[in-house]
Amino acid sequence: MSDDLQPAGLQLGQSTPLPASPETAQLDRVPNPHADTDYLARFTAPEFTSLCPVTGQPDFATLVIDYVPGDWLVESKSLKLYLGAFRNHGAFHEDCTVGIGRRLTALLEPRWLRIGGYWYPRGGIPIDVFWQTGEPLKGVWLPEQGVANYRGRG
Repeated sequence: MSDDLQPAGLQLGQSTPLPASPETAQLDRVPNPHADTDYLARFTAPEFTSLCPVTGQPDFATLVIDYVPGDWLVESKSLKLYLGAFRNHGAFHEDCTVGIGRRLTALLEPRWLRIGGYWYPRGGIPIDVFWQTGEPLKGVWLPEQGVANYRGRG
């Protein structure tokens, strides 16, 4: 993207260190060139990590984020850095999953958004967390998230 087309302040095209925490991470948005069309955009993060807030041990998940954009798209490099900032962040699975969905919703004001957090077992129990902004839009192709129920996901 040439400098004259890149909105000011984006991390895209810049050397950007991993943020210290999700709270300090900068999430960027860019204009949606097809804001007049309902379509689904999907981001899958198969190597998401955070820390258990009690033990400090790592937790692992596959996150699937689906959204129908309005006027804004999330800029993917900033999303990658934001998700990476959870690597040293202590939070429960539910807090991570729902918090990410809410932050994206506040930034993008999408027509619809859902997030599925498919967490690997801790203490022998997988915890899967799902959150969405409301009913899916009619007429938008909404594929399954594609993460199997836990049976040794790997």
